[in-house]
Amino acid sequence: MPETPYRLIRPEIHSTSVIFSSPHSGREYPRDFLRATELTERSVRSSEDAFVDILFDRAPDFGAPLIAATAPRAYVDLNRGADELDPAVIRDVSQTVHNPRIASGLGVIPRVVSNGRQIYRGKISREEATARIDRYHRPYHAALRQLLQDSHARFGEAILVDCHSMPHEALEGVTPRGAKRPDVVLGDRFGAACGAHVIEEVETIFAGAGLRVARNAPFAGAYIVQSYGRPSRRQHVVQVELDRSLYMNEALVRPSDDFESFRALMTEVVAKVTALGRASDMALAAE
Repeated sequence: MPETPYRLIRPEIHSTSVIFSSPHSGREYPRDFLRATELTERSVRSSEDAFVDILFDRAPDFGAPLIAATAPRAYVDLNRGADELDPAVIRDVSQTVHNPRIASGLGVIPRVVSNGRQIYRGKISREEATARIDRYHRPYHAALRQLLQDSHARFGEAILVDCHSMPHEALEGVTPRGAKRPDVVLGDRFGAACGAHVIEEVETIFAGAGLRVARNAPFAGAYIVQSYGRPSRRQHVVQVELDRSLYMNEALVRPSDDFESFRALMTEVVAKVTALGRASDMALAAE
């Protein structure tokens, strides 16, 4: 079992309202879980946002906290509501309202990994599901809420960057014919989770780094974006999805030869994004 429910790296000098969260990069797989799954360890890692926390790990050097999962997404999904329980994988759960995430096997305790591959041979107990949620999900979100509250208290605003990765194949069929695939998809629930001035600045920063950027298609943001994005209260959330082929071998779940150069590029992006949350920049944006 992971020793802690999350990793929180705070800056020595907290100088920006920007917060980075990596809820799907956990890679500490419990032995009981690996024994219970039908999948190989490599297959079960296909749903993991592998190495995303490393790509953003310089954030504290620029004055921003970084919170990252320790438990893997296949074990408990921190980007789902604690009540998104799937009766097809958890015993003694009845589903009364249709939920597309649960229907596709991607509830808070996932039933499948990428390409719809089943994780378990049967069902797990309700007690086991509750234990995972209590040990990892609730503490992560309590810490995330506290970071947002602290940012508001200190800066009068909070900007949460929700960090993810997407399989290269995820963009098949959604990119217009003849167009180049985006390297980055930014999600803000079509403006519901983030002020226009913030999302536009974030998009400009990624594009300025030489990356092709799309917005909200095919990823507009899930539970974290929906739950914490309140632009009318100066609480903005942007989901960032990075094409995994830019920095890793997806089949082997290993960093590619380009990993360190892409990490350096992302460090430049992080430096510029954190600058958006400094007091002088916020004052200008509000004018």
